[in-house]
Amino acid sequence: MSNGPHAKLAELGLTLPEVASPLASYVPAVQSGQHVYVSGQLPIDEGKLLATGKVGNGVSADQAKDLAQRCALNALAAIDSLVGLENVVKIVKLTGFVASAPGFTGQPGVVNGASELFGAVFGEAGRHARSAVGVAELPLDAPVEVEVIVEVA
Repeated sequence: MSNGPHAKLAELGLTLPEVASPLASYVPAVQSGQHVYVSGQLPIDEGKLLATGKVGNGVSADQAKDLAQRCALNALAAIDSLVGLENVVKIVKLTGFVASAPGFTGQPGVVNGASELFGAVFGEAGRHARSAVGVAELPLDAPVEVEVIVEVA
């Protein structure tokens, strides 16, 4: 069996979804030189937001971590549709935004849902620089949003 990213996803029991439609005037991902910049991805499955609300008040940190993984899976779908996952050389930077209730400080643990998926799919090439940011609101009242920059061949 292949050790490529699609095979790794299959081993994890995951399949790439359809690329999520943009909510406004932008594209899901754009390539510039050897980098792909992925627009912020929400935890959307089949066109539906999987949860709404604030992490730490109505959305648990564990649930939010799973939602961050879904955001990352959506980012992988955007990358695959643009350049193919087999062309990813390195996950360079991940930025995770967590709609946080007052006093919630577990943003890094939430964003680990995305980071751990990239590590599982790409191994050492999935290790990346990262920011985990608590915010007051996200589009559609989503609890989590993830954007990523990748280097491609």
